[in-house]
Amino acid sequence: MWAYESVFYQIYPLGFCGAPYENDGNPEHRILKVLDWIPHMKKLGINAIYFSPLFESDTHGYNTRDYTRIDTRLGTNEDFKKVCDALHAEGIRIVLDGVFNHVGRGFWAFQDVLRNRENSPYRWWFHNISFEGNSNYNDGLWYEGWEGNYDLVKLNLGNEDVVQHIFSAVKGWVDEFDIDGLRLDVAYCLPDEFCRRLREYCDSLKDDFFILGEVLHGEYGRMLEAKNIHSVTNYQCYKGIHSAFNSLNMFEIIHSLARLFGPEDWTVARGRHLLSFIDNHDVTRAASIINSPAHLPLTYALIYGMPGIPCVYYGSEWGEKADKSQGDPALRPCFDAPQWNELTGYIARLSEAKKGSEALNYGGFRSVVLTNKQCIFERRTDNERVLVAINADSEPYTAHFDAGCGQAEDLITGSMHDFGGGSELAPYTAYFWKCER
Repeated sequence: MWAYESVFYQIYPLGFCGAPYENDGNPEHRILKVLDWIPHMKKLGINAIYFSPLFESDTHGYNTRDYTRIDTRLGTNEDFKKVCDALHAEGIRIVLDGVFNHVGRGFWAFQDVLRNRENSPYRWWFHNISFEGNSNYNDGLWYEGWEGNYDLVKLNLGNEDVVQHIFSAVKGWVDEFDIDGLRLDVAYCLPDEFCRRLREYCDSLKDDFFILGEVLHGEYGRMLEAKNIHSVTNYQCYKGIHSAFNSLNMFEIIHSLARLFGPEDWTVARGRHLLSFIDNHDVTRAASIINSPAHLPLTYALIYGMPGIPCVYYGSEWGEKADKSQGDPALRPCFDAPQWNELTGYIARLSEAKKGSEALNYGGFRSVVLTNKQCIFERRTDNERVLVAINADSEPYTAHFDAGCGQAEDLITGSMHDFGGGSELAPYTAYFWKCER
């Protein structure tokens, strides 16, 4: 699967392109801005992009009006086709946000229900709709909104017409834009049967079609099996990474990794490829939540070195700050142009190291050295072995352990490392030691 060997870049298109929050109906060719960022993505080592919602919506993208059209504020389907063709020409795969749990109040079928009520042929497209109740919009009818948000009208995914409408839209995206995968919004809310059918349908459309589910908590391994999807978002380790560095307690994140990916029989996601990230469009940016700036590069080293698929959120690669308390728009800004600094260059080196390593892409996980401020863990396949070492301390640290080899190449810097007499880790550093066999 191509995704398991990829480094993802996430863009929230409406914010990235500087679109107005409310859909004003004025067509603008803003999505073409992505073309200007392709050289930056290539330099960063990106070979897959995940676009947050970009289909016609009421406001923020997750309240869809039409699954078949790019949002008017972003441009036309023809504009997005140019973007997709350019990305593919540079070897960058494309994953779109599939928001299938709910739609916006402006969704055409819901508008028909509001107009025609019991006589609408789409009355059963929506979950728990009742013409004897009311919502806070005072429509004279009640319907289920996602987590009580009535601007997000929950779809009835037990209705075959709804399922076929979604499948038809997905086929259109493959036919028109040649997309390579889907990220399922709030996948934990989607019926398992719907996800299994969607996977089967997408497999019939295109080989190696990747399906990622947004999951906040729960048993990841069980969810992957029940929904028959390829990956889920690794929020467990996202939280563990921040806490481990801020409290200087590497035990926290390493124990989480061992529970998920370790060699024991009870490991819940061994051999699976979860999406690894330190921030995204829904949470405080890493540079605002990691207390020490010296730790920020190390958090990226960790998500590139641990099992999973690393994903970088646009702007965070140069240390952009934003706090969730400022509201979602602050997390999803428009930048005039990409920036490049020491952090960005470091992430680019991590990208090349990860993409070129079988062990970092497919290897298992085993903790080798663990203290409050340092960790060394092994990623191993039958053909390659890499030791990931991190020192979060302001002082150097010398690790004494059986490396199983005399020398190793650091995949980040290309320099050779000799394990004889102990391995010194400089302050605030990370290493990907590829051991000679």
